[in-house]
Amino acid sequence: MTNTLRTLAAALLLGGMLFTGCTSTQPADLIVYNGTVYTVNDNFDTAEAFAVKDGKIIALGTSDEIRGKYKATEELNAEGKAIYPGLIDAHSHFYRYGLALQSADLVDTNSFSEVVRKVTQQREQYPNTEWVTGGGWDQNDWDVKEFPTKDTLDQLFPATPVIITRIDGHAALANQKALDLAGLTANTKMVGGLVEVKDGKMTGILIDNAVDRVMAKIPDASETEKRQALQNAEANVFAVGITSLDDAGLDKSTIDLIDEMHKKDDLKIRVYAMLNPTNENKDYYYKNGPYKTDRLNVRSFKVYADGALGSRGANLIKPYHDRAGHYGFLLASEQEFRDIAKELNEHGFQMNTHAIGDSANRLLLDIYGSVLGGKNDKRWRIEHSQIVNPADMDKFGKYSIIPSVQPTHATSDMYWAGDRLGEERTKHAYPFKELMQQNGYIPLGSDFPVESINPFYTFHAAVARQDAKNYPEGGFQMENALSREDALRGITIWAAKSNFEEGEKGSIEAGKFADFILVDRDLMTVEPSEMRATQVLSTYVNGKLVYKK
Repeated sequence: MTNTLRTLAAALLLGGMLFTGCTSTQPADLIVYNGTVYTVNDNFDTAEAFAVKDGKIIALGTSDEIRGKYKATEELNAEGKAIYPGLIDAHSHFYRYGLALQSADLVDTNSFSEVVRKVTQQREQYPNTEWVTGGGWDQNDWDVKEFPTKDTLDQLFPATPVIITRIDGHAALANQKALDLAGLTANTKMVGGLVEVKDGKMTGILIDNAVDRVMAKIPDASETEKRQALQNAEANVFAVGITSLDDAGLDKSTIDLIDEMHKKDDLKIRVYAMLNPTNENKDYYYKNGPYKTDRLNVRSFKVYADGALGSRGANLIKPYHDRAGHYGFLLASEQEFRDIAKELNEHGFQMNTHAIGDSANRLLLDIYGSVLGGKNDKRWRIEHSQIVNPADMDKFGKYSIIPSVQPTHATSDMYWAGDRLGEERTKHAYPFKELMQQNGYIPLGSDFPVESINPFYTFHAAVARQDAKNYPEGGFQMENALSREDALRGITIWAAKSNFEEGEKGSIEAGKFADFILVDRDLMTVEPSEMRATQVLSTYVNGKLVYKK
């Protein structure tokens, strides 16, 4: 071969190598690098970087590996900060929270006088509304820890109906005008509800189904108000790192609106919708079956077994420690619970039942067991599972029933739970670790707006068993605290698993949605007292930025 030919061959070989080197870089939409990426995969591995294409994770590795293999139109330097999968709230009232943003916010009020002041201000701000509404008061936070009465509201609003709900949503105070519109009197009796009467007169306090009787008289929000409520709620949850949530109790009309807004890209939050068991909802979904898109999943019904502990509506095996002869009550008959369990199983829907008291938990665990028969993958859930008699604990594992819990309920209730339950029974309340061990996982939520929307409060309450004041020192019943790893799993992959969605979200793995958050401190290493102060720096859904601090 002549020198010229050798030179030409070498040039062709070098050119081929260069060309091959150029084409080996693969296209991506986003590269995230220089981070501490908690994948929350089966091994709880960490990585430095990952690449995103078409809304999904395509690869993970070191920063050099990912930046060497992929060329992206956008890059995010995490500057060493922690990155977690998009957080999932396994039990919330998202739509209700959005609507509540348009009502008086009574959370953290320290007296009934402050409640009245805020309600009055709300009326002054919205003078033309037909009703005055608000929510979030808790008499246990006041110096006088008794339920208020309607007298002041009657004086201030004689011609305008007013209803303000307690923090748990299971009790409310209504004025006389609202009671009249609902047709409630001192002689009204109902299953699963109570109109409180003292000295022959209504106090205005309503419990459970009695609350619904009044709420049913409030005019429905306008289409514009509904859309605004959903978008306002979405903005707030993105700001605290939630990219997916379970909305516990929706009607078809609201689900249709969410679906429409999703398809128009007016709403980006992923929603696992639990249906209210109304005849309309059952008729439609029994006929048409579950409904699933990338952003919406409709395959469950939300059922209420009993009320809340704070309003003494939770159904207990033995009487309340602070009210002789009172057991709380079920919100429907045992037969009705058996009937709907059978129906949901026949039609392929998940049954998710609110059960607070140990009697309600026992009944629903037994009903579930009679339908499910043993180990299964139906993933039926007990929402809250707050008080579980030791004799019933193993039923969660025996029938593969998922306990869906809200850790901040424990730290909110711990001040007075002993009053309601007595010392011995309190030991069997909020048993998160013991519940987790039944099936090897436990989804965590907040129940917002009953509690704060902030998932870092959930994390802190699960791990430290303390409230915002870092009380009590050493934690509340620490034998049932969760590890940091399990608490993170609870608000990511385990929440996804409880919704049959662990194959598409809940961890940062190739093939899953690129939903993730960048935060200002590492929950795996910071002092427990710093956990609630965690700030989200940015939130991504499908690899797109939806919030930046």
